[in-house]
Amino acid sequence: MTQTSENVTWLTQEAYDQLRAELEYLSGPARTEIAAKIAAAREEGDLRENGGYHAAKEEQGKQELRVRQLTQLLEKAKVGEAPAADGAVAPGMVVTIAFDGDEDDTLDFLLGSREYASSAIETYSPQSPLGSGVNGKKVGEDAQYELPNGKLASVKILKAVPYQG
Repeated sequence: MTQTSENVTWLTQEAYDQLRAELEYLSGPARTEIAAKIAAAREEGDLRENGGYHAAKEEQGKQELRVRQLTQLLEKAKVGEAPAADGAVAPGMVVTIAFDGDEDDTLDFLLGSREYASSAIETYSPQSPLGSGVNGKKVGEDAQYELPNGKLASVKILKAVPYQG
C-alpha cells in the first residue's frame, strides 16, 4: 500500500520489495532480452519495413519509462506500517462508499497509489477527486467531491479496512 504526502510515498515493506524486484528485473535481465530482440530484428534487413524491430524499440521505450518511474518512486519511498483499522479513511484502506446515501448503489475501492494497484480491486489515488474527498473521513460520515462537469457529488463512507493484498 502506498500513502503519499507531499514528496514522500509511504510503502509497506511488501510493496517496497515488490517494486524493488520489478525495478531490478527491468534494469537487468529485461534490458538484456530487449537488446537481443532489437539486435535480431536489425539483422533481418531494412529497418524501415521491419515490424519486429519497431515493436521491439517501442517495447524498449515503455520499459525504460517504467524504470524511470520506479526509480523516482523508490527514491522518495519510506517504508512504514499499514494504516490502523480505526474506521478512518486513509491511503492503504479498502473503502466502501454509497452514492448519494443509497446503500444499494455502492463501490469498493482501494485508496492508494496506482503503482501498487491490482486488477482485483479498483484503485483511486488519494489525489483524485474521489480520493481527496473521502481521505480522512470516518465510517458513517458523508464526503463530497467534484465531478468532471464541476458539480459536487456526495457519498457516505460505509466501511474502511486495511488492504490485505
